Amino acid sequence: MTAPHSTPLNQRSCKACEGGVDKLTVDESTRLLADISPWTLSDSGDEIERTWKFANFVQAMDFLHRVTELAEREQHHPDFHLTGYRHVRIVLTTHAILGLSENDFIVAAKINAIVP
Repeated sequence: MTAPHSTPLNQRSCKACEGGVDKLTVDESTRLLADISPWTLSDSGDEIERTWKFANFVQAMDFLHRVTELAEREQHHPDFHLTGYRHVRIVLTTHAILGLSENDFIVAAKINAIVP
């Protein structure tokens, strides 16, 4: 279980995760989800996702480039989906534990700061 934390998610840094830690429960994920609206929790409780629609391809790619730089800084990498040249969906999960960790919510909060 995750302990309460007073620092906002977008001001935290990801911790290395190569497995060996428990994934968040659905209840823990639901509590953290409240801080990263409008991200949604998958039915399985193992992923969070958000979608955007940009004016054009260049804006969508610029956004994905900025998220790429963020992901590299945090060393926590989302799955990108670009469809219809301007529709972006980002999915976060911690692959090493086959579920969600606090890192996913930290990155989501930081992505929200790029494009609210």
